[in-house]
Amino acid sequence: MKHSNISIFVPHIGCPHRCSFCDQNTISGAQHAPTADEVRATCTRALAQIRSPQNTEIAFFGGSFTAIPRPYMEELLGAASEFVGEGKFRGIRISTRPDCIDPEILFILRSYGVTAIELGAQSMSDSVLEANERGHTAQDVENACELIKSFGNDGFELGLQMMIGLYKSTPGDEWETIRRITELSPATVRIYPVVVLKGTRLAQLLESGGYTPFEFEKAVEIASSAMIMFEGSGIRVIKCGLHASEFVERDMIGGFYHPAFRELCEGMVYRHNMEFELDECTSPADRATFAVSPSCISKALGHKKSNYEYFLKKGTEIKIIGDDNIPKYKCELRR
Repeated sequence: MKHSNISIFVPHIGCPHRCSFCDQNTISGAQHAPTADEVRATCTRALAQIRSPQNTEIAFFGGSFTAIPRPYMEELLGAASEFVGEGKFRGIRISTRPDCIDPEILFILRSYGVTAIELGAQSMSDSVLEANERGHTAQDVENACELIKSFGNDGFELGLQMMIGLYKSTPGDEWETIRRITELSPATVRIYPVVVLKGTRLAQLLESGGYTPFEFEKAVEIASSAMIMFEGSGIRVIKCGLHASEFVERDMIGGFYHPAFRELCEGMVYRHNMEFELDECTSPADRATFAVSPSCISKALGHKKSNYEYFLKKGTEIKIIGDDNIPKYKCELRR
């Protein structure tokens, strides 16, 4: 059964730093901090509408949840916890900074029914973290992961978030971040390509020429490689790209936003795999049939059939068929 979230955004409250890329109000569309009563109202509506609450978590995103004033944090958790338990939602998911985790906080979170903690690692390069005014180090990420995991199987699901294309980040820094996140072995990962929003320091750097993002294709390549690395290591990629938003589209001035960013990445994975299969052929193929998992046929064809067009221009007409025996992201050439 597919997992889902009831998303409640807490923009900026608690953040000790304003990172170079950050404008939570635009990203979330939220303009004010929720009250406990608003949390209850949101959960009440969702509970009446969702078919499988047992696979759903109440999720506090945005800002730095464990850094907000303690009374307010517990007020929100108290309201949400009323909707956790038998016949209700599975638990509570929170997103926070790695330097805002300690044993006391973790015991409080567990007492309110928090089931998952996502840490905004963003990069595992200290120089990149410093350049983007994150205010924490890669070691802080590792320390927080260790603390969260120390609560064992009855504790929390650990998630990490990374950003691709930050100011002063090189492709080498991205590969190192992917490697180190893989070694930390979280249960889930979110991959966010940088989107430059009006009013941020990153926007100022972009407009002054101080920041030049990767080519869009390079960001897709890195993200698709990250997906394969994580999924191959048993880490679920639960998000790749910002969700489609009128607020982001209104305020963005650069970066790597695309409403179907994950689909682009998945198409890139299949393109590379199909190219490898064709390169192994002893003679050129003007037609080729690839078998993939039935649920991945559209992914293999590419966004708006881009892979079909790509191979056609190279002289090969491809056909994609489904085969239940082939795992996700794999393909098999059948000529």
